[in-house]
Order: sequence, then structure tokens, then C-alpha cells
Amino acid sequence: MKKIINTTQAPAPIGPYNQAVQAGNHLYISGQIALSPETGALIIGSVSDEARQVLKNLESILSASDYSFTDVVKTTIFLRHMEDFNAVNAVYAEYFPEKAPARETVAVAGLPKDVNVEISVIAWKA
Repeated sequence: MKKIINTTQAPAPIGPYNQAVQAGNHLYISGQIALSPETGALIIGSVSDEARQVLKNLESILSASDYSFTDVVKTTIFLRHMEDFNAVNAVYAEYFPEKAPARETVAVAGLPKDVNVEISVIAWKA
């Protein structure tokens, strides 16, 4: 069974997609960028500020789905500049202090709204 997840605690999608889809015990969260859930405006600041907002948005979607960061089994991080890897990694480690999920980090030519970081997540619960 497939369940669509959308919460006002995270930014509304900016295209024809949902914040997340739950399929059985798996939760697939669409890539999140540093948008404010309240205003839809971009969070302007350092790449660390962007990463922190992205992870807050992911946390809100996880929570609305009755999941948490401890249920995350895979993440994908998209960076506009690979030199931001260490800064994003430091913020990421705050949210995954133990038993971090599998992950890849890739540099891309561009991201929605010209942001510096986007993160997508797959979570699983028994």
C-alpha cells in the first residue's frame, strides 16, 4: 500500500511531487532544500545554515510520518560545490551522531532555486 505524506511543518513541494511516499515499511522523502516551511522563502546564509534547514525540514517530514532519523537507512546529498563537503558533513553529523545511514554525496551542476545543498532520504521501520 502506498501512502502520500505532506505536512505544513515542512516546505510545500515546488513541483509535481509530494514531500514523501510511504510504501509498506519504507518511507521515501523527496529531496529537500533550505526553504522555510512558514514562508516558502529560501534561507539565506552559509552552506551550514542551508544544511541545517534542510535537515530540519527532513526531520519534520519524518516526524509527520511517525519516523525519526534513527529509522533512516539511506541518504543522498547533492552539493553545488564539493568544497562544501566538510561544512555540510559537520551539520549532518549533528543529526546522525551514531549509526549513520548509507549515503552518497555528489556534486551537481545546479540545484532547484540555485541552492547549495539538497538531501533526500529513505527510512525503514520493522
